Amino acid sequence: MLENTLTVILAGGHGSRLQPLTSERAKPAVPFGGKYRIIDFTLANCMHSGLRRVLVLTQYKSHSLQKHLRDGWSLFNPELGEYITSVPPQMRTGESWYGGTADAVYQNLYMLKRSGAEQVLILSGDHIYQRTFLRRFVNAISLKVGYKDENAFRKVFSKIIGLMPTEFKRRFAAQNHS
Repeated sequence: MLENTLTVILAGGHGSRLQPLTSERAKPAVPFGGKYRIIDFTLANCMHSGLRRVLVLTQYKSHSLQKHLRDGWSLFNPELGEYITSVPPQMRTGESWYGGTADAVYQNLYMLKRSGAEQVLILSGDHIYQRTFLRRFVNAISLKVGYKDENAFRKVFSKIIGLMPTEFKRRFAAQNHS
């Protein structure tokens, strides 16, 4: 089942609370412990869980993050369908950048559909934690790809948010109701 799972890592926030560390880079690209970056925690969790189809949605000041992904995470084998791909805003649904977490995923639905994935796991790229994503966990917060309109997508995404810890719910609500 994990081989049929596409992981989407949200890595596009301003990171204004981490100034001056984020004055030149996105929060997921902030150095941590020498040559590592904050996003490495999420990517290592994916790798150790067997999740090897990864899209990283970037937005602000993404050059150093894209360089880090290219130079530090080129260990996946594309011939086996394994990849980490950095995806800048495509603006396929309008002329604006991402308007929050749900909007970032919504604006990239075409990529989710094209992936052929049966499950989509949405993660944050700017949190420091260790977790092995078990099958039960992937089942709990996955969604079937194929939603055509924004309202249907947001309803499903709201159900996913309902399964997340309170901290994530609060942050999601603040991002999408301001």
